[in-house]
Amino acid sequence: MAMMNFEYKYRIRGGTLIGGDLFDFWVGPFYVGFFGVTTIFFTVIGTALIVYGAAIGPTWNVWQINIPPPDLKYGLGFAPLASGGLWQWITFCAIGAFVSWDLRMIEIARKLGMGLHTPIAFACAIVAYITLEVIRPVMLGAWGNGFPYGIMAHLDWVSNVGYQHLEFHYNPAHMIAVTFFFTTTLILSMHGGVILSALNPGGDEPVKPSGYEDSFFRDLIVYSIGPLGIHRLGWFCAMNAGLWSAVCIVISGPLWTHGWPQWWNWWLNLPIWG
Repeated sequence: MAMMNFEYKYRIRGGTLIGGDLFDFWVGPFYVGFFGVTTIFFTVIGTALIVYGAAIGPTWNVWQINIPPPDLKYGLGFAPLASGGLWQWITFCAIGAFVSWDLRMIEIARKLGMGLHTPIAFACAIVAYITLEVIRPVMLGAWGNGFPYGIMAHLDWVSNVGYQHLEFHYNPAHMIAVTFFFTTTLILSMHGGVILSALNPGGDEPVKPSGYEDSFFRDLIVYSIGPLGIHRLGWFCAMNAGLWSAVCIVISGPLWTHGWPQWWNWWLNLPIWG
């Protein structure tokens, strides 16, 4: 579709969730809407708080900046800004920005008469973030169980949580999540590779029609999934990767406090080993 035709189809009234025509507006080619305004608001405030946290910290080194959650002694209460309060407000702004952006995507999809596949997929990523920063800390009784904001600080947190549960990759939900991550990458790279090879066959060969893609997948995985089916499968696997990531961390601590290798003792205790 030509861009001018696309803009004409796009710039129609309606589809808004809040505000009606009052917030049904564009800035240049970009639709804003009520949730576009709230996204900008939360993003600006949250970013300003991060900069302020870096300013009162010991370094401006982008790798070393660390805005940690409150100490465990504060529980689920409010902490002073310099002692974790910044982390609390930044988390609030981040959730506000992420959810606003997702709702804005819903409005755009409604305007174009599209399905809600994209905002649903992004919602899975939001759920994973909220699980880490809100749900799991609440289940453990303290905001201090959330991860800090900072590149190296975040990586250290991931490493420490892994060591707390010994071999974290023995977590069964983690195994499922990683499997979905790699499967998503595999099937979509296969799809992209087939498309490129069909459109660029080399030499004087003509461009191949879609039947070649179907034949490729039939011979490789014994099923002609088709161009629409491969995208649906990628969407399904990507969503599951995010959701099982949330499951794997929310059960680590609140529901399982031992090392994950111990969880597999049930296998060793099966009567079949007699």
